[in-house]
Amino acid sequence: MSQPARKSTRLLLDGNLVAEARALKIDLSQAAEEGIAKALRAERERLWRLESAEAIRFHNEYVEKHGLPLAKYRQF
Repeated sequence: MSQPARKSTRLLLDGNLVAEARALKIDLSQAAEEGIAKALRAERERLWRLESAEAIRFHNEYVEKHGLPLAKYRQF
């Protein structure tokens, strides 16, 4: 699988964090990329929950009222 295209970016970071990361030989680019990816996942999940809230509520109400569909086939 090929590497995604890299893009040079300028970031302003806390100087103490940068110094400590460098002292511990942490790759700043990799750490920043991982942090951004984590923030993206969290935001996508938050947005999905907002967009899906009504459907989830309807589903939960249905299950409370009628039980789980196919429950009679459960073996546990």
